[in-house]
Amino acid sequence: MKLLKERILSEGKCFPGGILKVDNFINHQMDPMLMREMSEELARRFAEHKINKVITIEASGIAPAIMVGNYLNVPVLFAKKKVPSTMENMLVTEVFSFTKNRSYSVCVSSDYLTKDDRVLFIDDFLANGNAALGIIDLVEQAGAKLEGMGFLIEKGFQSGGEELRGRGIHVESLAIIESLDNCTIVLK
Repeated sequence: MKLLKERILSEGKCFPGGILKVDNFINHQMDPMLMREMSEELARRFAEHKINKVITIEASGIAPAIMVGNYLNVPVLFAKKKVPSTMENMLVTEVFSFTKNRSYSVCVSSDYLTKDDRVLFIDDFLANGNAALGIIDLVEQAGAKLEGMGFLIEKGFQSGGEELRGRGIHVESLAIIESLDNCTIVLK
């Protein structure tokens, strides 16, 4: 997606260790016009699927997931990183966060993710695919069907995209980072 790629190149910041910071327009301060364009594009790319629910993991995936859900006219469910004492019928998995360098117990209620659901996972980044694998586990626990996974930005030099596509999952990324070597952003 040309608009996103332009913003990454002009406003994205690279840090050692393969870290791309886009918090001034995607995952801290958000540009709603850009988010609308990205979400509309993701909804278009998955339009042929029979999706009845969008799912994400808190927190950075919530904004694009809600907007994609709006375009697809379906509810949005977000997996929580803290197990709430009030949640009933919990489905739980473990997810390792590359950014935070720790594991989280991620959960959803089986009241909201069921065998009747055909879900689309939306997130801001795809790197090693840990969040995506956690969602796959939750979807399988629920007996739901995963229709696809959409990401704003994919780190193509990390293994997540290859692994998900290797599993036969329909994966769409609006921008793919080919390299962050020497803190230079190179797009595919």
